[in-house]
Amino acid sequence: MDDIAFGTDGWRATLDVFTDERVRIVGQAVADTIDGGPLVVGYDARPTSRGFAESLADVLTANGIDCVLPERDTPTPVVAWAARDGEFASALMVTASHNPPEYNGVKLIGETGAPALPERTEAVATNLREPIASDERDNGSGAVTERDLLGPYLDHALGLVDADLSGLTVAYDAMYGSGRGVTDRLLEAAGAEVVRLHCETDPEFGGTPPEPTGPRLGKLIRTVETGEADIGVANDGDADRLGVVTPERGYLDPNRYFAAIADDLLGSDPGDVVRTVSTTFLLDRVAQAHGHSAHETAVGFKWVAQAMTDHDARVGGEESGGFGLRGHLPNKDGVLFALLTAAAERDERFDARVDRLLATHGEVVQDRVSVDCPDDRKDAVLAALEGEIPDEVVGAAVERVVTVDGFKLLLSDGSWLLVRPSGTEPKLRVYAESSSPRRVKAILAAGESLVEPLV
Repeated sequence: MDDIAFGTDGWRATLDVFTDERVRIVGQAVADTIDGGPLVVGYDARPTSRGFAESLADVLTANGIDCVLPERDTPTPVVAWAARDGEFASALMVTASHNPPEYNGVKLIGETGAPALPERTEAVATNLREPIASDERDNGSGAVTERDLLGPYLDHALGLVDADLSGLTVAYDAMYGSGRGVTDRLLEAAGAEVVRLHCETDPEFGGTPPEPTGPRLGKLIRTVETGEADIGVANDGDADRLGVVTPERGYLDPNRYFAAIADDLLGSDPGDVVRTVSTTFLLDRVAQAHGHSAHETAVGFKWVAQAMTDHDARVGGEESGGFGLRGHLPNKDGVLFALLTAAAERDERFDARVDRLLATHGEVVQDRVSVDCPDDRKDAVLAALEGEIPDEVVGAAVERVVTVDGFKLLLSDGSWLLVRPSGTEPKLRVYAESSSPRRVKAILAAGESLVEPLV
């Protein structure tokens, strides 16, 4: 049971560790810790996911808990939307998100549709035990039913955004994940012409992890740059994240995308913004320009979701490509944001919008590197780092240190350096933001030099 560990976004592991036996142990812990039922048990497009979902449902029903399985592999936000609709106590989602095909995982989703907070995941982790045997089963065993979850979600999304995309061509890359037949269907329903890429199932995800970042979106970039589409959008494996491609920029940096979509959303319905500690300060400037504030959280969308609720924020997100919207779902949703992106593009091209924001608020460049660090060394390294904080970094004084998540050094020239532990890998992340690529590179090098001797 020591192999079952809940990180930033659920439990994820390679298939030699993420076994049916351990999945059933998690199912029993969920049954022991939830208050009633029923539950939605969703699953992504990985070949093993449906089977793991059925195993979870088998354990839950043995404990008297009714379960609903989707008719097909389904995006995480669709499952989360079903959970928040009032009928269900919570949801489980079998997915390894953007990880390679040799991984799988399970996410815990609360009754509001938000990612489970540590209080919930720790309760599950504390109660891990072998599932009840068949002869111990309650005579009142729960039932498993299958249901179409897509129809109600799509109807809601179309009503919420109410966009007319006629005349707009959108290239959509499903990356062989669960967004296929969902995100593209939503865009078409709103009137867009859709160019579909990688909208089939492939157990190997075409030979690359289903993560919508620049190096993995070559075909989408070419489709948009050659004029075949006005804009391109891509989802990760479970479609809770989004990547965007524009004609002039190719892959649009998620920080700049977030600033641009926030600018659009605040223009129609004002409110505060929530961002993680690793997300650009450009969001703060955009929010202030609209007369509102930006709120900073630790990395992990569970913290973004909580802050969005606390501050009644219009939009929240993180630099890894996950974004949430007030009035929809306290969780990240790459399906809905694909529709919002297309609607914003129709009103003002993203390239022009980003140009305008940078001209108004100044150039902003961000990058990150990773430093190998065993999981059992992370706490010790961070403790040691607290005593090694320099007075200046690359000629700029350290004006303040933020400890929301790791150590974030705010510099006198407006730049910042962040060191935080990865929640998914044996690494420390080092981030930097400044006004030029050269300065970002120099700050990152300084950060690496600060951390590496402590590992």
